[in-house]
Amino acid sequence: MEEFKTKNLISQILPLVSVSALILSWIAFSLATGGIIFPGPASVVRRILKTFETPIAGMTIIGHTLISLKRVLTGLFISCVSGISIGILVGSNRYLKATLGSFLEIFRPIPPIAWIPIMIMWFGIGELPKILLIVLGSFFPVMLNTASGISLVNKINLDVGQIFGGSKISILKEIVLPTALPSIFSGIRTSVSCGWTVVLSAEMMGAQQGLGLLVMKGWGINDMALVLGAVIIIAFIGAMFSYLLKRAERLLMPWNR
Repeated sequence: MEEFKTKNLISQILPLVSVSALILSWIAFSLATGGIIFPGPASVVRRILKTFETPIAGMTIIGHTLISLKRVLTGLFISCVSGISIGILVGSNRYLKATLGSFLEIFRPIPPIAWIPIMIMWFGIGELPKILLIVLGSFFPVMLNTASGISLVNKINLDVGQIFGGSKISILKEIVLPTALPSIFSGIRTSVSCGWTVVLSAEMMGAQQGLGLLVMKGWGINDMALVLGAVIIIAFIGAMFSYLLKRAERLLMPWNR
């Protein structure tokens, strides 16, 4: 029992140690470079607070964050719904895997940033191309993980379900999805990370609001504190999403702990 408590305490302390080490390294590197090319934490916090007094493009940092959050959540919703649906079809049907799966494999290696010129030419620089770019960046992880999870379902379990008169819907709900859920959640977590990674690129397509705009503004006027502040906010929100998804996974799948 004591050994378990010790291990549990260590597992809780280690994240704090790693974050503290990161911040100390950040401060040390900032001092070594004079704080010009790499501002310290205090300078970044002051710059973020300054945006409340002097908004950029008519918005404070909170407004830009909410705009980026809306774009990412919209793109993630589309990619998760379509990715899980297509993943179930591809993972459960060998013919769809050979046709639709092979078709999607052609596009999977293309980095989302490579689509930017095409998006601008086809859809301009409005909201649609930004959301589509996020969808392209976050669709494949959830689709592939869903298909992989579906394909891992033991055929014997499916046969047993059919023997006991289970319909296709009930077999999918009672046997297939519970088996595939861990893999699906893993794909969703990866998609969230990809979505937040892509949002910067998406908002560099002539955006008038968003954290990507702050990065471009900061880069244009050599304001590294603003650039780092926007990037850190994106990283923090992405980490919070990952944490919440892990908590949801534990609640929905207690057997997978």
